[in-house]
Amino acid sequence: MSESPAVPHILVVDDDTEVRYSLNRVLSSQHYRVTEAPNGEEGVGAVKRSPPDVVLLDNRMTGMTGLETLQHIRAANPKQLVILMTAYGTAQTAIEAMKFGAFDYVVKPFDPPKLIALVESALRTQADIRSAGGGAQPVINSEDHKEGIVGSSGPMQQVFKVIGQVAASDVTVMVTGESGTGKELVARSIHRHSHRSAKPFVAVNCSAIPENLIESELFGHERGAFTGATAQRLGKFEVCDGGTIFLDEIGDMTPATQTKILRVLQEGEIQRVGGSETLRVNVRVIAATNKDLEALVKDKEFREDLYYRLNVVRLRLPPLRDRVEDVPQIVEFFLQNLAKGKKTKARRVSPEALAILCRHRWPGNVRELENTIYRSAVIAQGDAILPKDLPDELKQGGEAAAQPGLETLFDQLYTVLKVTHPADMLGAVKAALESRAAAAAQPAEPAEPKAKKAAKKK
Repeated sequence: MSESPAVPHILVVDDDTEVRYSLNRVLSSQHYRVTEAPNGEEGVGAVKRSPPDVVLLDNRMTGMTGLETLQHIRAANPKQLVILMTAYGTAQTAIEAMKFGAFDYVVKPFDPPKLIALVESALRTQADIRSAGGGAQPVINSEDHKEGIVGSSGPMQQVFKVIGQVAASDVTVMVTGESGTGKELVARSIHRHSHRSAKPFVAVNCSAIPENLIESELFGHERGAFTGATAQRLGKFEVCDGGTIFLDEIGDMTPATQTKILRVLQEGEIQRVGGSETLRVNVRVIAATNKDLEALVKDKEFREDLYYRLNVVRLRLPPLRDRVEDVPQIVEFFLQNLAKGKKTKARRVSPEALAILCRHRWPGNVRELENTIYRSAVIAQGDAILPKDLPDELKQGGEAAAQPGLETLFDQLYTVLKVTHPADMLGAVKAALESRAAAAAQPAEPAEPKAKKAAKKK
């Protein structure tokens, strides 16, 4: 007679009694065995006494925080799978959760079916770990929000997760995305969370350096190597030995330079231009491009072997138009930075101006939004950016949106804003949008006949 499978054991660690009760009901309905702990200390003790299959752990608790509890749990049992629950899906929380070794995290309020699906995924992974083994991930603090990685949308949460997963290793990462999406910020975040964080981070824009200087810039040169080389110069790879080099616009690199980059990745060796000595370097490479490298490889414009060396992990950054719910947060971030520098008087954006910003497609992505906020804040006469302060192309887009039959669009925008904005701002935004929709829906007064107008003038 075959043995029946054990009932999965889920431990819920949360200092909110109602949350524990709700989770217990949801998970028990799936026939899981659920135990509870009201704080981090008791949660760690429960894991040590009887390791559960999965831990659901709240982040903000009295006493030990969720992240601190996570570290203690992973120290006690490196194979323990933990799902962090947080009401704030920021870059810092997401990346630190993954760096501390969390299986995943979920943002409150969560949808029960999605939570159950995540728990089931963790249980499947736990079964694989028990048969194949697994290890913990190292811990590094995060200041990504301060550096400009802002957003709580689904696409950005995936970016944060990948950063947390790859940072601890030396794996080569290819960051792709449209211009202005923040590829260098992501590269800096990966470096900051890695064991190389105390060493240099060097960014090189391959498209901004003349073709005849790119090799000297990257690998250095010896005195007399070419006209003007009056002294020996160290290249970027030597400068950031032990650290991370970020090669932006890698698709613009010359064939000769591509060959040398491949040698660095394969052998960890470089030669200065005009030199014969082989130098060893220990550098992590993060590359970025907004070009289609696969097409360049197909057209023989980019080395296939280098492409595969660089494209070990692909991290795609979403365009701003695909995460419009992040616009209010990003706008607030830029305004806070301007306030710190006391460069402008504007400290906020009016509801109508914010609605227009959320309507724009942002072909230049976050960089375009930053420039728009800076320009508008400089022009603004009061402490708020108004629609009249925005560039003409944005204002025209906002006016075009307020046409009869588009009230649903305003409802959608309101739904987007409520993800990230406080209730008082929401009320103002909703009132402004409803006012514009009502005004646009009013029938226009019939134009007077030309003959009647002429008679009036007489």
